Amino acid sequence: MDRELPQTVVQQARRRQIWLIGGVMVIVLLAVVGFRMLLETRVAKSDLRFATVEVGAVEASLTATGTVVPENEEVITSPIQAKIERVLHTPGDQVTAGESLLQLDKQLAQTSFEKLRDEQQLKQNKTAQVENDLRKNVNQLRSRYAVQEVRVKSLQAALADEQYLLSIGGGTKENVKKAELDLKVASLELTQLQRQIKDEQEAARIGMKDVGFELEMKRRDIGQLQRQLDQADVKASRKGVVTWVNEEIGATINAGEPLARVADLSSFKIKATISDTYAEQLKVDGPVTVRINNTDLRGEIANIQPKVENGIITFYVRLQEKNHQALRSNLRVEVFVLTDFRPNVLRVKNGPFYTGAKEQAVFVVQGDKAIRRTLKTGASNFDFVELQGDIAAGEQIILSNTKEYAHLEELHLTNN
Repeated sequence: MDRELPQTVVQQARRRQIWLIGGVMVIVLLAVVGFRMLLETRVAKSDLRFATVEVGAVEASLTATGTVVPENEEVITSPIQAKIERVLHTPGDQVTAGESLLQLDKQLAQTSFEKLRDEQQLKQNKTAQVENDLRKNVNQLRSRYAVQEVRVKSLQAALADEQYLLSIGGGTKENVKKAELDLKVASLELTQLQRQIKDEQEAARIGMKDVGFELEMKRRDIGQLQRQLDQADVKASRKGVVTWVNEEIGATINAGEPLARVADLSSFKIKATISDTYAEQLKVDGPVTVRINNTDLRGEIANIQPKVENGIITFYVRLQEKNHQALRSNLRVEVFVLTDFRPNVLRVKNGPFYTGAKEQAVFVVQGDKAIRRTLKTGASNFDFVELQGDIAAGEQIILSNTKEYAHLEELHLTNN
């Protein structure tokens, strides 16, 4: 028969059981807390970039690349086919209007000039000969006309005599008819000579006119070549700086080929290029911002080249401060073509977090955590992005690329 356990033993057993259950619960609780701590993503603040949301203006823009070029640059071309004989100025030299830059060998052009003058002289001699021949022909015809005129008068007298003899019975009708026929033939020949003289005079007039045209053409050719020879000492037409010159002494240059460039470096413009994808958004007189290092200059689109090359459009920017001290010829710059202006909106500095999507997730800092929120984006440029939705001025967001944390609702921020 079983005996009843003492009360003290029972109480000790119960205490052991309670302690055991309590220990298990503590272990489970610690395990859960530890597991949650293992699951929680921790990111050091020093590895991230932050920015504060503020109220301000956002100018939406397209980004283009640009080069500073002189606003006024003269391209000097060769007036004749010649060889470069001497280079008088090199790039960087200051020149004045009328100062020679290059000296060309004129021998080939001089030979052509002398040939033209010889041809002109031959043409003038030919003109004199043609004029003399035409005058001689007209004079011969006039002499024949005078002789024929005398013959007609003689035949008229003979006809009158025959008619008189017939009237007194001393002549015959046959003699009268013959005299009439001879007079008629002679009169026709006289009329024909008169017509020949007029035709010859008209032909002479036309012939002399044609020869005159040929002489005038030769005169113009000689005058043009003379001017080209005068320009063979290549000169600057304005004060400026030599930016380029062909320094290949002895090289043969064809007429029209560039020899040098002289620029006025007191004022500049921007030559910019952008993808033809944005062609419809480019407008003449549209506002533009040009960034040179940390300096922004305002301007506007002066003109857009109609030709597209390899998917690229070229346009020129007219600056408000054409002579700003930051401008240097051939300097590479950033060009922002403004397409929209949004004043007094919530904005934040542009950074890697911005993907360009109209709606995207951002992490907003709250104490030692960053909570993921989905916000809408509006206008943007190189500097700022407009934010819309559950966000307020003064809140901080993570600017760094957080793509790897996009599946998380929050991040734990640490100081180390």
